[in-house]
Amino acid sequence: MVSTITNTAFSPAWRDRIQKSGVIATIILEDPDAAVPLANALCDGGVDCIELTLRTEGALEALRRMSSEVPRALVGAGTVLTPQQVHACVEAGAKFGVAPGTNPRVIQEAQSAGWSFAPGVCTPSDVERALELGCTLLKFFPCEPCGGLTYLRSIAAPFAHLGVQFVPLGGIDEHNAASYLGDPLVPAIGGSWLAPKNLIHQRDWESITARARAIRELIDRTRGGNS
Repeated sequence: MVSTITNTAFSPAWRDRIQKSGVIATIILEDPDAAVPLANALCDGGVDCIELTLRTEGALEALRRMSSEVPRALVGAGTVLTPQQVHACVEAGAKFGVAPGTNPRVIQEAQSAGWSFAPGVCTPSDVERALELGCTLLKFFPCEPCGGLTYLRSIAAPFAHLGVQFVPLGGIDEHNAASYLGDPLVPAIGGSWLAPKNLIHQRDWESITARARAIRELIDRTRGGNS
């Protein structure tokens, strides 16, 4: 009986770093000029894994600046929906990619490019499809609307022996993060509340650093300082 599936879709080094971080700051950024100070604000608070989503016109330029000018951050791209975006993100310097769903064409393009990629899942069929393509690090989205940690444990149970893990995103914040962080299914959570649009627009880097520091402290407490 097969006990594990070889992960051909995500760099072990980046996966280990995400595990140690415990959180990936998920960012929607309209102004590329905010990219570098935002990344520095998050890193100053102890959050050095960042997912910059491709939902705005300035996203790729922001990704390029963040990747090149803030080397202490592990910067990836989110909402990667097409094979063409895979190459654009690689060229912009993104170390990894994330998607809301499981698109075989995008996964295969990322693998061909040697680019770490975590597809999104929310059903057992999604998980099976991702595993068939060699993905064992998956995004669980939308997390809370789907049923949260109770639901995740249920759909993950048939695949636990295969080494699959999930990064939950959607409805998680500082109030419910600890329950996810304490589960071995979860190497890290997605943190969309860490840098909301209003704080970015206000250039309130101190508040973003404070939010990052708060989740860093919560992760260290929950995981005994071994995140």
